Amino acid sequence: MDTYIINLLLIGLLLLGVTLGSGWINRLPLSYALIYLVVGILVGSNGLGLISIRPDTQFLEKLTEFVVIVSVFGCGLQINRPLRVGEWQSTIRLIGLLMPISIFALAAISHYLLGMGWGAAVLLGAILAPTDPVLASAVQLTHVEDEDELRFALTSEGGLNDSLAFPFVYFGIYAFKDPNWDNWFKQWVGIDLIWAIASAIVMGIVVAKTIAWIDRTLQKRRSADDLMEDFVALSIILLTYALTELVNGYGFLAVFIAGLVVQRSYRQQDKRLAQLEFVEQIEKLLEITAIIILGTILLIEPMLKYAGQSLLVAVLLFLVIRPVGVWLATLGMNLIKKRRSLMGWFGIKGLGSIYYLTYALGKGITGETAEQLSWITFTVVVLSIVVHGVTAAPLMIWYERAKT
Repeated sequence: MDTYIINLLLIGLLLLGVTLGSGWINRLPLSYALIYLVVGILVGSNGLGLISIRPDTQFLEKLTEFVVIVSVFGCGLQINRPLRVGEWQSTIRLIGLLMPISIFALAAISHYLLGMGWGAAVLLGAILAPTDPVLASAVQLTHVEDEDELRFALTSEGGLNDSLAFPFVYFGIYAFKDPNWDNWFKQWVGIDLIWAIASAIVMGIVVAKTIAWIDRTLQKRRSADDLMEDFVALSIILLTYALTELVNGYGFLAVFIAGLVVQRSYRQQDKRLAQLEFVEQIEKLLEITAIIILGTILLIEPMLKYAGQSLLVAVLLFLVIRPVGVWLATLGMNLIKKRRSLMGWFGIKGLGSIYYLTYALGKGITGETAEQLSWITFTVVVLSIVVHGVTAAPLMIWYERAKT
């Protein structure tokens, strides 16, 4: 029987099931990502063997890259908060303090407890420290007028840290290939830290403002078709990302900035909401594809081989590093206890981590280190999908009730 047709049949049934059953699913302590993962495992080589997708590293890198750029743009598009330092204190602390704390804590654990070299250890920290903007929709802002501090902090963190972890990814790659820092450290500071971040911010602003101005100018002369108008958002994502990467900037950061700029560039609320809805639909379709593929590529033998290491990393990351890091990073802030506790718990890992992993593998991380990094990352992501997916809905319901 044609496996392609079987794949189409299974994906069609899954889409129909989660769509028609969404009313019941939303009442259960389950995330859609968990459902997609279970389906992927069941129909993959470890289950019924109906789907035999074994994508290479480059395909998985490009797929997760595209999912993340769409998602971070959506994060920016959702945020309606004034661009003043005082309004973004929680974000600044989560990015500027929590993320480095998490990376270096994970690096220390990986070096001293797992026996990794410092380069690979820092790389694993950079892969697993960022929270995921794709799988965290249940804890992020629900609409553009949502001002909740917890949801805002998690949304902005998810939009930013998948880009601002990149310098540490490069650091880990350089250190793995060449332990002599003198050969590359100045280049890392100048290019991968200062230039890449600064150029991304400029490109995000310039490209988004330019496209928004062109759009407004042309619409005054002749209105575009309403259906095609939604594709303006997709064009902003692609152009911003591509142009920023061409000048060696961080495309993820530029796209998030572009989302913030676009959110403020259109006076018509309906147009903004239509673009956000369109972007979210694309994101959901991509999420389904990526998570099902993740489920099909999981292999029991290597996961068991690194199970002890993976569980150690996951337990310390979920229960110690993230909660303690949030507490340290938010010292002095006027945050109620339950809000700080939930910030500490919802350090959701997902497709962003898989992107960084596959990116590093494509840059020459090979051998036993590559295998160790891969299966620890895959296992931690799977555990995050399970534990955070099961707890997200009930904890957020409790949080919303406690506010009233």
